[in-house]
Amino acid sequence: MENLMFVYCSCKVIWTFLVTILGYASSLPVGDDSICAAEELAKYSIIFTGKWSQTAFPKQYPLYRPPAQWSSMLGVTHSSDYSMWKKNEYASNGVRDFAEKGEAWVLMKEIEEAGEKIQSVHGIFSAPAISSGTGQTSTELEVHSRHPLVSFVVRIVPSPDWFVGIDSLNLCEGDRWMEEVSVDLFPYDAGTDSGFTFSSPNFATIPQDTVTEITCSSPSHPANSFYYPRLKILPPIAQVTMVKLKKNQLGLPAPYLDLPPKSNEIIDSVSETPLDCEVSQWSSWGLCRGLCRKTGTKIRTRFVLLQPANNGMPCPNLDEETGCEPENCV
Repeated sequence: MENLMFVYCSCKVIWTFLVTILGYASSLPVGDDSICAAEELAKYSIIFTGKWSQTAFPKQYPLYRPPAQWSSMLGVTHSSDYSMWKKNEYASNGVRDFAEKGEAWVLMKEIEEAGEKIQSVHGIFSAPAISSGTGQTSTELEVHSRHPLVSFVVRIVPSPDWFVGIDSLNLCEGDRWMEEVSVDLFPYDAGTDSGFTFSSPNFATIPQDTVTEITCSSPSHPANSFYYPRLKILPPIAQVTMVKLKKNQLGLPAPYLDLPPKSNEIIDSVSETPLDCEVSQWSSWGLCRGLCRKTGTKIRTRFVLLQPANNGMPCPNLDEETGCEPENCV
């Protein structure tokens, strides 16, 4: 009888232990390779810097109706169970509405539902819009040891469905939170609108395409506003910096980061993108003018589609003349 009681007690202890372990495991992010062992909570200031200048991106740079600017930032801290957006995957309805129109309501609902269903979301954060292509905006965010990932989107305005953002950046390194991290940002196409230029009219992509990075050579079409065939890579169109706040900084406004002189020099010189002149196709030849029984001349013309900038290739001749025999001579 004593042996049976011992076996029963042993089984009960093992069962309790297994239930405890399984319960703990179910609260961890699914698919996360490393467990964050840092302190439970950490706060960061997040500073978004727009670098969308006419010097760096001269082609079709929007100057009015509306001028180049950035939407508000919408972001989330989460576990690996949740994904706001991913490169080479289809954008959700919420990301589509945000990228195309700057409307956040559907995306907010998607985030809330993910938080309620699988406990994958810790918090939502937002930062004000920027009314020009260059400038800064900032806010604060809180991460949790079980929700150490940060994702956000900022719409490029104007654009068909273009945005910049971060997908699932992990701020935890083993047993500590990162003190500071900066990431250069490049444009993405949400795959829901087929426009090539900043001011393209709304033309839905059917069927919907996946989220793709826009580069200086892709889409490979001269009409593309980011098409710069002389470049190897686009300069960063924006940058985001996250700085861990010390406990005595909590509750204070996020700091505004003044770019050091060296960074300003990079924006003005290294990021100066050459823009070659673009001209139309030749027109058909005009009438041959001249005296009968003598060689006459005829002319064809073309016009400038895009003026050169930043020491780009100058425009070629816009008219061409050749010899001909005058017509309708008696």
